[in-house]
Amino acid sequence: MRGLVYIHGYPAVSIRPRLLIVNCLWGQSLTPSCYASDLRPFPMSFVKAEQLYRMAEMANARRRGISLRLIMEEFQVEERTARRMLRKFEDLFRGVETWDDNDRRRWWSLHDVPYIQHRVLREKELAALDLAIRRAGRDGAQDEAKALETARDRLVASYSRPLMHGAKKYSELLLLANGFASRPGPTRKVSEEYLNLLFISLRRPTMVEIFYQGARDPEPRKRLVEPHAVIVGTRHYLIARKVDGDREYRQFRFDLIFEMHATVQPFERDPGFDVERYSAQAFGSFFSDTEYGPVRWRFAPSAAAAARDFIFHPGQELTDLEDGSLLVEFTASGWLEMAWHLVKWGKAVEVLDPPELREMLERVRRGDVDIWP
Repeated sequence: MRGLVYIHGYPAVSIRPRLLIVNCLWGQSLTPSCYASDLRPFPMSFVKAEQLYRMAEMANARRRGISLRLIMEEFQVEERTARRMLRKFEDLFRGVETWDDNDRRRWWSLHDVPYIQHRVLREKELAALDLAIRRAGRDGAQDEAKALETARDRLVASYSRPLMHGAKKYSELLLLANGFASRPGPTRKVSEEYLNLLFISLRRPTMVEIFYQGARDPEPRKRLVEPHAVIVGTRHYLIARKVDGDREYRQFRFDLIFEMHATVQPFERDPGFDVERYSAQAFGSFFSDTEYGPVRWRFAPSAAAAARDFIFHPGQELTDLEDGSLLVEFTASGWLEMAWHLVKWGKAVEVLDPPELREMLERVRRGDVDIWP
């Protein structure tokens, strides 16, 4: 048995036992919004339809689109399943574009999809916005927090009161679960003026002029740089390339930038720069070529269970040893930030590599390091 429902002259839903052809997208009020000219009929379960629609949202909203790795991570599926989902995605949605990056990874993007605008946020998604606002404020990114708050207010104003009441309750629970009710910091203050200036410069993009005092500078020195990202952590860093010199990426501490000025000089942003990949080279927010290398820690059996619950680094490998201790291995730089963290574990952790980190940890334990967060 099969029937077609027509809305505004277009076939909206094809009804078949346990199958749904997603030519019609349903909102919170269960009112269908249909764009049959943009979708190809394709029989599937409701769960798979939701997954494919989520893929469409991601492909439309993200600058690069979606990749095989992103699909595997988003839906927690194996590579073969992810490839099958991408094939169905191409079959279902018209206007899918594909391209390969410098690392030969394929990306799928989707543009000008009108029916995506008819989706509404769920309670969990709206509550996550509140969480992001609190996190941005806690990390000192006040301008980002205000922008997120404005976006949230606009969304709230467009939805019904019952939906917003439920979202508010969910948000309160989510914030409590994440510890924001009683955890004030710590974090460094960051100049809102600098963040606003950098946001505009990154969007155009245009160079910025900074007066920066590095470790070898007796006083602040003027530099013209191409901003690429801001890393927020124990310390906040501007990631940029100097116009003159080797064109390598440099980190500039916000607290050592004495002046920052916008310019009208455009530059071409490096398409191969990936802030996630760049920041993963560091344990915290500081990266150094001279410190970058393998890191190995061993946690005593008494602390192994607690350490196993920590994500020390995105690329970490954990190994349970025969004596009950835990071996943690990853590759990164930032020995001082590692030592600041490891000192919290007392004598329950031992640094196996590198030896320089082992020596620094002992100095931090004795209070012989005159470098502050």
